[in-house]
Amino acid sequence: MTASVMEPSGRAKWVAGILVVGYALITIIPLLWIIATGFKSPSDAIAYPPKVVFEPTLEGYVNLFTERTRATEETLAQVSDEGTWYETIVHDQGMVITGPSRYGERFMNSVIIGFGSTALCMILGTAAAYAFSRFRVPLKDDLLFFILSTRMMPPIAVAIPIFLMFRSLGLNDTHLGMILLYTAVNLSLSVWLLKGFIDEIPIEYEEAALIDGYTRFQAFYKVVLPQAATGIASTAIFCLIFAWNEYAFAVLLTSGTAQTAPPFIPTIIGVSGKDWPAVAAGATVFLVPVMVFTILLRKHLLRGITFGAVRK
Repeated sequence: MTASVMEPSGRAKWVAGILVVGYALITIIPLLWIIATGFKSPSDAIAYPPKVVFEPTLEGYVNLFTERTRATEETLAQVSDEGTWYETIVHDQGMVITGPSRYGERFMNSVIIGFGSTALCMILGTAAAYAFSRFRVPLKDDLLFFILSTRMMPPIAVAIPIFLMFRSLGLNDTHLGMILLYTAVNLSLSVWLLKGFIDEIPIEYEEAALIDGYTRFQAFYKVVLPQAATGIASTAIFCLIFAWNEYAFAVLLTSGTAQTAPPFIPTIIGVSGKDWPAVAAGATVFLVPVMVFTILLRKHLLRGITFGAVRK
């Protein structure tokens, strides 16, 4: 005799909904505050008590993407009549634009390193997960635990050895070095997640393909990969989030050529000190790519969180 499953009452659902909405609102307040600060003037950004209602301006975004310097009244009078809207904003501050800032370069470094390491991690992780799932690997359990154990170490524990090794190999402050490092760190996560997905794919599908004349690689490419697409997408999200937000290794191993946005954003300085609207604008722009990537693959992300609990 099977036990009946009690359906939650309408009141319980109502209370649960209130709690979920309240938690969502609390967690999103810091994000909304950062976005709002990007549209404040420097004086409004540091006002006390904090200003919730303010006159929006794009000064923070202009300061984020430009380098500026003080100008005399004669110089401002010469250029004030001809210029774009963002030059007008700078002129109102008593300054002129001297060139683009380094934020664009740092942002592109994050794109190259983040997506590059994620792609490499998916290629290696999928191959390793397939081998662990389908073949008899000697000491399989020990190897899987060793792979997972690399994720247990805090970054600071291996920071100095990695720094010395990268310096000896000439990988300091290079895109290749950061891509390889983030791939090595994320590989354990990708192997374990992807192995769980591949384990759920019936091996009979591959056996049928082999009987039909497919090679092992063709069966993997045409049968396993399409079935594991959900797992690959969700694992890619987790790997990208780590590589995108990583700070400790980026501070230690990069300074110019390959520096990413996370260590650069806190160093944004205005003419009279820390430019908080520009810092907030930089953080907001930095959020967009990974947020869009996650939203596009949100269904796969939910499946990735619950893999193994419910089989298709």
